Amino acid sequence: MDMAEVKFKQVGYRYQGADEQGTQAVVDLSATIPSGTTAAIIGHTGSGKSTLMQMVDALILPTSGSIQVGDLTIDSQTAKKDLINVHRRVGYVFQFPEKQLFAPTVIEDVAFGPQNLGKDAEEAKQAANRALTALNFPADRLQHSPLELSGGQMRRVALAGVLAMEPDVLILDEPTAGLDPTGQEELLTLVEKLHQQGVTVLMITHQMDQVARLAQQVLVLNQGSLVFDGRPADLFADPDLLQKNHLQAPQSVRFAHRLKQAGVEVGAPLSLNQLADRLATQLGGADNDE
Repeated sequence: MDMAEVKFKQVGYRYQGADEQGTQAVVDLSATIPSGTTAAIIGHTGSGKSTLMQMVDALILPTSGSIQVGDLTIDSQTAKKDLINVHRRVGYVFQFPEKQLFAPTVIEDVAFGPQNLGKDAEEAKQAANRALTALNFPADRLQHSPLELSGGQMRRVALAGVLAMEPDVLILDEPTAGLDPTGQEELLTLVEKLHQQGVTVLMITHQMDQVARLAQQVLVLNQGSLVFDGRPADLFADPDLLQKNHLQAPQSVRFAHRLKQAGVEVGAPLSLNQLADRLATQLGGADNDE
């Protein structure tokens, strides 16, 4: 696994339509996501998030501009024979990925991706075992059909199938959708672990609490254009920008805003724990003044 920066250079994508103009889904977008960063890609429905991420994995090619993933360039001229190199570097976990499970057993399903990239059967099995172990998947269920598992376990198998290919860049599309609270926490903890390992994670999500917890960088899209590129704290401190883009601040920031209206200033905490710490500091200071 190597470090991989993702750089967008004036990227555009136009879907072909009934008329000659088609639909412009991404408009002249430029941004850089440093290697090892967890970046949240957010925006209202139809803002171009999924289109942008599909270009990173070369599932579709930009109609203008280029995307740099490490030392690989993706543009309108990228040849089909070069796509395998992109797929080796980039892993894409689609929304509800468990719907794509197909093999007779868990271990076979997870090993399919590495084998498809050229590993022999034993190497692929070892990669599959490493990925499943990282996800705390029960060893006694490796020979079970993935379709017999619980929803959370099926999600872990699908995610393991991508992690087994050891991508440098991991794209997650609404990764916690449909999971119960336990499954959500397991997945969010995994994303934190991947960040610690230096994986570049690009995460499409509508969950602002997850953005606040996981992301070091946020890209906000609106009608295909990039309208914000920066830190979560800066985004959530700008209520006008949030409103214009149909976004809502995390619960902790909303509560802090109510406190500010009541005369208690705690800034824009990105988590409830951070909010509690700041309140404790405020209250401690007030006690010392008495």
